[in-house]
Amino acid sequence: MDQRPPFVSVVTPFYNTEDYLPECIESVLQQTYSNWEYILVNNCSTDKSVEIAEHYVKLHPGKLRLEHNAVFVSQVQNYNQALRLISTNSKYCKVVQADDVIFPQCLELMVETAERDPSIGVVGSYAIEGRIVCFDGVPYPSPVMSGSMVCRLFFMEGFYLFGSPTQLLLRSDLVLSRAPFYEESYIPFEDAAVIFKLLAEHNFGFVHQVLTFSRRDNASVMKALLDLDSPKAFELFMLREFGRGFLEPNEYQETLRRKEREYSQLLVDSMVALRGREFCKFHGSMLKRMGYRFWLARAWGPVFLSICDVVFNPKKALSLFVRGLRRS
Repeated sequence: MDQRPPFVSVVTPFYNTEDYLPECIESVLQQTYSNWEYILVNNCSTDKSVEIAEHYVKLHPGKLRLEHNAVFVSQVQNYNQALRLISTNSKYCKVVQADDVIFPQCLELMVETAERDPSIGVVGSYAIEGRIVCFDGVPYPSPVMSGSMVCRLFFMEGFYLFGSPTQLLLRSDLVLSRAPFYEESYIPFEDAAVIFKLLAEHNFGFVHQVLTFSRRDNASVMKALLDLDSPKAFELFMLREFGRGFLEPNEYQETLRRKEREYSQLLVDSMVALRGREFCKFHGSMLKRMGYRFWLARAWGPVFLSICDVVFNPKKALSLFVRGLRRS
């Protein structure tokens, strides 16, 4: 019998990340786990990223390989193309985004957890995002959780446990069975959408240690979304797309009303705070995608309550207005 540990495909798609790529690659090379391949995928970079990747490939032939896209593609397309390159012999797959870092025991502990139960399709852990430790809420030790329960915790209690692609280990057969893996129709939340789909059929493993680090001070897609106050839109969008599959009808309706109320409050407060064009463009597109073409008419109840909250709370209204002027 083959006694070797499971083979893991690690993938880093990159585009013009020369400032962070060396640290990212070094973090993979420093893993305590040894049975892996590392695929670096260049999306037509114009900075020194390719030179950096080539340097490491020369130092570690056989372990690292560099692939190039023939033409420039979007970030989601780049990730999808990169995932198609993983070995069919790999049992697990790990995306490490080019501006992120994984800690030395990341692969070892995630694979160890995944191997506990064949029903596990996704493994997560605590992670540092910027200066904050995230993705808590799982009772210790509980290394295996029902996928449906994880999704219910998100919808009902706001526990979001699967973060960015860097934070997760995936079963390779699940990655290779989906083409494309990340669906562009769910942009900018495509990475979360595919996990909801996987957890509808598979369980979730969790490592109670901090295993990854993601920057939040650089010009990343996630940073841009956070600057636009996207979490409330994300929660409502995910609920409308996937909530019925995990919640009872009465639970879904109650949660939907609550999420609409919270999102309406954010939008009304933002109007008073004079949020800019990009904010309005993003949230306008999200409202349209969710079917709120006539937001004031469709969600008049939550909107009315949100307006009342501002009108009858002049101190809050003034604070929001002053904050908007400062931002402008």
